[in-house]
Amino acid sequence: MLLTAKGISKRFGPNLALQDAGFSVRDHEVLGLIGPNGSGKTTLFECLAGLIPTDSGEVRFRGQPLAPAHRKQSLFYLPDGIRPWDAQPVAWVLDFFAALHGRPQGAAAALAGALKLEGFLKSRMGSLSKGELKRVLLALGLLTPHPLLLLDEPFDALDFRQTRDVMALLRTYPAQGRTLFLSIHQLTDAARVCDRLVLLSRGRVVDEGTLPELQSQAGLAGGGLEEVFLALT
Repeated sequence: MLLTAKGISKRFGPNLALQDAGFSVRDHEVLGLIGPNGSGKTTLFECLAGLIPTDSGEVRFRGQPLAPAHRKQSLFYLPDGIRPWDAQPVAWVLDFFAALHGRPQGAAAALAGALKLEGFLKSRMGSLSKGELKRVLLALGLLTPHPLLLLDEPFDALDFRQTRDVMALLRTYPAQGRTLFLSIHQLTDAARVCDRLVLLSRGRVVDEGTLPELQSQAGLAGGGLEEVFLALT
């Protein structure tokens, strides 16, 4: 097992954002964290990344306890909606990030091609549309060498064709030894791209497994992910 989380709880004042959340992440899979807006997905990712402290719980990486201060060595978290280096051109940002993480020569250019960024490599980050920014941020995340990559809403602001192309690109990474953990609120997207799913509702993990396993748990053989999620939550 690559990573396990047990008993993760987080309270913001009187509001309990996460309650005894637990799940596992396997090597070389695309795992989906699904749930409606406000279910705690971003909070859970921030806790896993060590950006905010948990009130209780434990995270283990390859069976060993993983303290928050050491998590940046094993996983990389890409938040949704950030806009780094506003004044810099896209090409500079990609090359800088590739050099920062010791990526081989040509890695940034290859991702720029795969994500169709060539048309705005000279544009400044601050001038990008939301969809353009999302694809640049995905390139930055994929340029990191960490074995586990956490992506918060990777398909937000992408159109249908872009979503399909990004899904196809992400699906190539497990075969290259990378594990991806995606936070997704669109259930149709999650069903298309993920090997397994973690179902989060009101801060609680209610189940995890492949879609057929979740269908069996819900008693809905052949049911869609939306039906299964509603039945289990």
